[in-house]
Amino acid sequence: MPSIFPISLGCPKNLTDTEEMLGVLQARGYRIIAGDPPADIALINTCAFIASAVQEAYAELEKLIALKKQGYFGKIVVAGCLVQREKAKLLKKYPEIDAIVGLGSAQNIVEALEQNGQFLASLPKILTKQEFRFPATLPHSAYLKIADGCDNACAFCTIPRLRGGYRSKPKNDIIAEAECLVAQGVREISLVAQDTTSYGIDLYGKYCLADLLQALTRIEGLAWLRLMYAYPERVTPEILQVMAENSKICHYLDMPLQHSADKILTRMGRDSSERLIRQKIKLIRDFMPDFALRTNFIVGYPGETEADFASLKDFVEEYEFSKIGIFAYSREKGTKAAALTGQLPRAVKEDRVARLTDVQSRVIDRKNKKMTGKKVKILMDMPFFGRTQYEAPDIDGGVGVTPRCVPGQFAVAEISGAEGYILKAKLLT
Repeated sequence: MPSIFPISLGCPKNLTDTEEMLGVLQARGYRIIAGDPPADIALINTCAFIASAVQEAYAELEKLIALKKQGYFGKIVVAGCLVQREKAKLLKKYPEIDAIVGLGSAQNIVEALEQNGQFLASLPKILTKQEFRFPATLPHSAYLKIADGCDNACAFCTIPRLRGGYRSKPKNDIIAEAECLVAQGVREISLVAQDTTSYGIDLYGKYCLADLLQALTRIEGLAWLRLMYAYPERVTPEILQVMAENSKICHYLDMPLQHSADKILTRMGRDSSERLIRQKIKLIRDFMPDFALRTNFIVGYPGETEADFASLKDFVEEYEFSKIGIFAYSREKGTKAAALTGQLPRAVKEDRVARLTDVQSRVIDRKNKKMTGKKVKILMDMPFFGRTQYEAPDIDGGVGVTPRCVPGQFAVAEISGAEGYILKAKLLT
C-alpha cells in the first residue's frame, strides 16, 4: 500500500482541493501519512495568488526535493495554482518533479502518480460535489466549498486567470456534502468560495446564498455555520435576516474590503465605494449588534497617496473591525494593476503595513477591555484552547481556557483577560 505525505499551502479553498485529492487516493488504496516522512510519495498542493505565495511554494518544494535525494520520498507530485501559473518554468527549474496536477484535475491524481504524468484538464463548467474527501482539519470543524473561480474584475488579482470563471456547486450537492460531514462528527462548517455572495448566479440566474443558508441550518447535528469571503455589494438584507434569525449561523462575516478611499477602490476595479461600504456595515450591525466583522486591506496600492492612506487609518479606527488582514500590494504579472502608474517603493508599502497594524492593535486593545467579564460559548479545538462564534478556524485568534475541556465539545466560560487576538477565560460549565 503506497504511502502519501501531503502538504497543503494557501487558503482554506485550496485545502478543500487537497482533501479531495487525498480522498481519491485513499479510496484507491493509498495510505495517508499524518506524521513526518518518510513516505513513498510527497504531494504538495500549492498556492500562487501573489509573489510571496509562489516563493513559499518553491521553498517547500526545494525542501521536499532535498529529502527525496536523501531517500525520504520516491516521488514528488506538485498540484494546484503554481502548476496552473508556471507549468513550463516549474518543470524546467525542478526536473526532480515526477508528476503535476492542475486545478480541476483532482480525479486524475491517481493517474498522475502511476504514470508520472501531467494533468491540466480544462476547468469544469459546473462545480460538482466531492465524492471522496480525506479530512485535513480538526475532526469537529470543516470547510465546504460552494463555488470556485471568479467573475469579478479586481485589477490586482490573478484568481480568474488561474481558476477561471465563477462556477457554483448545485445546492443539493452542497447539502449532501454537509450532511456527510455532520454524520462524521463535524460540528462547525465554514462555507468558502472566491465570492460566496455570488452563489447560484451562474446556475439559477439569481443570487441564492440566503436560500442555501436557510437549507443548511435544517441539518440536524450541525451546531455552527460560518460564512467566509463575502463581497460588500452583495451582502443583502435577505442574507442578514437569515443570519439573524438562525442561531446556528455565527454572527461573523469575512468581507474583504481592500480599501476605503474611492479613488483607490476605482483603480482596484472594485464595484464598491466608501459610501456603500459604510451603508453595509451599518446594515450588518443594525441586524446583529454583536456582529464580528473580519476584513482585509491592501496598502501601498499604485497611486495611493499619504492622504488616501490616512483616510484608511481613520476608517479602521472608526469602525473597529474584529479582525484585519493587512497586506502590502504585490505587483503580479498579467494583472491590470501591474501596468498602473504610481507604483510605490517597497519601503513605503512596508511602512504603511506597520502603521495600519499599530492602529488595529489599539482597536483590539479597546475591544478586549470590553470583553472582560463577559460569558461566552466556546467550541474547544484543543484541551486548553477554543473559539467563540466570532473567530474562524485557522484564520483568527481564539480563547485560552482553564481548566482543560474536551476537544470538539462546547463550553461556557468567562473572559478574564486578553493578549492581542488571544482571549483568556475561566470555565463555568
